[in-house]
Amino acid sequence: MKKILAVLLAGMMAVTAFAGCGGGQKTESSGSGSESGDSTKVEVKEGAIVDESVFGDENNITLKVWAPDKAVKLVQQQVEEFKKAYPNKTFTKIEVVAQGEGDAGTQLLNDASVAADVFSFASDQLNKLVDAKVIAEVAFTDYAKETNVEETITAGTIKDKLYAYPETNDNGYYLVYDKTVVSDEQAKTLEGVLEACKAKGKKFIFNCGDGFYACTFAFTGGVKIDGFEEDGTTQKFTQYDEATAVATLQAFSKLMHDYKGTFTSLDVAQISSGFSTGTLGAGVDGSWNTKADQDALKDNFGAAKLPTIKVNGTDTQMISMFGYKYIGVNAASKFPAASQILALYLSGEKCQKERAEQLGWGPSNKKVQEDPVVTGSPVLQAIMQQSKNACVQVNIAPTLWSPMGNLGNKMIADQTNPDDAEYFKKLLKQTIENIQDKG
Repeated sequence: MKKILAVLLAGMMAVTAFAGCGGGQKTESSGSGSESGDSTKVEVKEGAIVDESVFGDENNITLKVWAPDKAVKLVQQQVEEFKKAYPNKTFTKIEVVAQGEGDAGTQLLNDASVAADVFSFASDQLNKLVDAKVIAEVAFTDYAKETNVEETITAGTIKDKLYAYPETNDNGYYLVYDKTVVSDEQAKTLEGVLEACKAKGKKFIFNCGDGFYACTFAFTGGVKIDGFEEDGTTQKFTQYDEATAVATLQAFSKLMHDYKGTFTSLDVAQISSGFSTGTLGAGVDGSWNTKADQDALKDNFGAAKLPTIKVNGTDTQMISMFGYKYIGVNAASKFPAASQILALYLSGEKCQKERAEQLGWGPSNKKVQEDPVVTGSPVLQAIMQQSKNACVQVNIAPTLWSPMGNLGNKMIADQTNPDDAEYFKKLLKQTIENIQDKG
């Protein structure tokens, strides 16, 4: 970070020289301050471009970028545009490699020295990256804060320091359905969805064995996460009514068993293929699979927030996990200034809009959120509605996922009796104990 600050300071004179020139957005962006308490101001122009002087003496630049598989081609194109924006710099190589956001943090922790310089990752990984000191602080904090929605900044900040550039505001899941099978009205309730699918001989997919999705069962019953306990590592839960939580688990399990053969626990990767083959009527899928689902269903594509489920006679909104995706900079990068400048560019308005248009990703950028590509998207609108009924995917213990997946598997298991309240009471207690590593 000290090297970044030195580079930014060195570029201040050149930045001042072109301040006020050209059109478009101009944001004064600060570094995090030097040891003496001074801070630097660097102008970020339209397209998230800064003056070449900000690179300092970095040249013959070689970088590695991690992006999810479905985004690699687009990110490669964006990297080429980035290089054109700095014609006087020599980029020996900028390699874009497929690496899922869910595993990026783990891979970086394995060996930061050979990992990507710039990488996309999910919000729940930030704490461990910061604790391990493998992620650099954001160099262009003012720009990030001024151009992205507040919740993405808050989730990316630890002890008043912003550690990543917001990339999306959509890391969640929603109901996707074939409109020839499920009507918009039926899509409002889980009972309606299942009945519609059964009537047409179609399946409904919900990945009960994946804790990212299966946490919905506990969350809907009021068993919600609330950061960490005082030790900073043990998952904390909100206070909840045990009877309501147990009744909710029973309600889900009963539907799983009543609609056996229709309610199917499969990986979300099977959803688009199910639509293509005509065997699927609906499923709970993530924003990252939007294009594949739309391609499969075409004009029959339907999207909505998660439905309600009837618990003790009351329609209860399903509560999901919802988070954000970020672009981080490897603290061990040999080209720290170039890495920060590239991360800034990839997280900027232009690139976020391109990802929204071509991949269906939900932007964190304020201006792009107001664009018709977002306001006219039934998927992004569904995700935004569901985000109001979700637990935020930050401050999550790594022990959460497996027990939640185990909970889901046991709820749908053939041998489970949905009417056995005592069984579900014990199962819920065991799940929480395993998450808190007290089992």
